[in-house]
Amino acid sequence: MVVLVSGSLAYDRIMDFNGRFSDHIMPDKIHMINVSFTVNGLSENFGGTAGNIAFSLSKLGENPRILATIGYDYHRYYEWFDEHGLSTQDIRIVPEEATASAYITTDLADNQITGFNPGAMKQPSGFDFDGIDPKDCIAIVAPGNLDDMANYTMTHKELGIYTIFDPGQSLPVWTGEALGRCISQSDALISNDYELGLIQDKTGWSNSEVLDHAGTIITTRGEMGSSLTASDGTSLTIPAIPTNNVLDPTGAGDAFRGGFIKGLIQELPLERCLMMGTVCSHFVIQTYGTQKYDYTPEQFEETLRRHFGEG
Repeated sequence: MVVLVSGSLAYDRIMDFNGRFSDHIMPDKIHMINVSFTVNGLSENFGGTAGNIAFSLSKLGENPRILATIGYDYHRYYEWFDEHGLSTQDIRIVPEEATASAYITTDLADNQITGFNPGAMKQPSGFDFDGIDPKDCIAIVAPGNLDDMANYTMTHKELGIYTIFDPGQSLPVWTGEALGRCISQSDALISNDYELGLIQDKTGWSNSEVLDHAGTIITTRGEMGSSLTASDGTSLTIPAIPTNNVLDPTGAGDAFRGGFIKGLIQELPLERCLMMGTVCSHFVIQTYGTQKYDYTPEQFEETLRRHFGEG
């Protein structure tokens, strides 16, 4: 089955400040702030929603088609994809822009200051759907270029491609009308519980009205697990896997999406799909970085059976 993953590709540049931001900011001068923080170093991680979801799927034996843009500094990301057997054929290189980048500085109190340059993400990816068989295709539309998100949900609907809409961190820039249109053109909506509240606020829809338009709502709840409700009355709740050595929750949601989609590809019951997504999240939170985790197929299956039983 062809899996279309649209969204962003980005470099996450992580810095640690050995102090507290609050000690260097004068409250009475907040209107004219001018500060500089010397950091301990910088680490670069591969990120972006499309990259993270595709990486999760690659760990499960899939080679999705990545519908995204990348800048003139694409070489390191392409080498990483090649190392993990991921195709770059559908990624559009934007030679006049840098790849989208997040510059994240964290202090000793876990406060963060982030600067984000959308770079190449400002351009649409321009995927050509010729040759795509809708009956043998599943798509997820994740946060990225807004034109892509709107156009791909519309095209998927026209072609009859099963689509999961994942607005995530793009929610603040959507109008309620445009957001509602994308939800209505999709077969399922996925978000965390906070984002679901934002969706309701933006659209003016109640939870039941969101469900009427989306058909299926998948909600991730961090340490509280995940849930799924469907317009046919289906209601499922899956607990998170207890994890004593949580290092970094960043990327857990994207990893979950990869596991859930893998279950759909295998035509497993929705409950099992949620469980597979949960196992993927369990692995990613034990490492720093959204694409640093690793496991074998045997380890994945053993973890799935140990916590959720046989499928």
